[in-house]
Amino acid sequence: MTLQQLAYFLAVARARHFTKAAAEVRVAQPSLSKQIHALEKELGAELFSRARGNVTLTPAGEALLPVASRILSDVDTARLEVAELVGLRRGRVRVGATPSLCGSLFADVIKRYHDAYPGIQVSVTEGGSRDLVGALEAGELDLALVIVSPADADRALTVVPVLREELVVASSEPLGVTRMRLTELRDRPLVMFRPGYDLRETTLAACRQAGFEPRFAVEGGEMDAVLRFVEVGLGVAIVPSTVLATRSLHGTPLSPSTTRTVALAHRTDVAPTSAGRAFRNVLLGFLRGAEMPSGVHLVTS
Repeated sequence: MTLQQLAYFLAVARARHFTKAAAEVRVAQPSLSKQIHALEKELGAELFSRARGNVTLTPAGEALLPVASRILSDVDTARLEVAELVGLRRGRVRVGATPSLCGSLFADVIKRYHDAYPGIQVSVTEGGSRDLVGALEAGELDLALVIVSPADADRALTVVPVLREELVVASSEPLGVTRMRLTELRDRPLVMFRPGYDLRETTLAACRQAGFEPRFAVEGGEMDAVLRFVEVGLGVAIVPSTVLATRSLHGTPLSPSTTRTVALAHRTDVAPTSAGRAFRNVLLGFLRGAEMPSGVHLVTS
């Protein structure tokens, strides 16, 4: 099994077409097909079903897909790590953060890092915490700020808690109370995030623990869409207080006070690259000296 064969396999898996995959990797289609056949022979199983020109992954192909993606991602990371030994003059770091942080602290961190290491390319992924964890485990990110709790610790990831965010009930009009008990949301329509957002699972679990099933006005949105839906009065949503800073929304703290922990995470089995370690140091240095937005508190260790 060679890295070239795995790259060809991933190209066909993406394109679901041998000729298109060959064009993507810039090789003649017969050569690509020959390498795929050699890989299948070595593994002792067909990776693609080719019935009537419709190329789909077989069960063996489905099993190989995440492994091949991770192997090639790790090889790419190794190449970058060697290149970075010249002194962080070039390279790449792939980082992720939740929408609440991308819209507040993260831009300043990226600016400080770029000023210190202008030759390093920074790729930023914004998404729900569960999506970011999946991207870390698949080797698609080097570092990410994700939501963690002791109950869902993942040994595949090394996590260092850095911040706590307060959660509030966002509404288009004042709710008439200084704090809101979760049970008071029983009869209020909620605007709910799409699957993959930690806030979705947190809200659902909290409501069910309080003894009721929440009623959705609309669901499936990203952070910006959820906040806009709340602004026009479709319902209320539980969000971090930081995302309300630039919105014409009211935030009512929950009673008892509810927070979530943000941690810096990376894969346990792959040490961060030099560029990744430098990013971690810039991030932590910035957080220690920054004035925290309302509802955000630094976790001291």
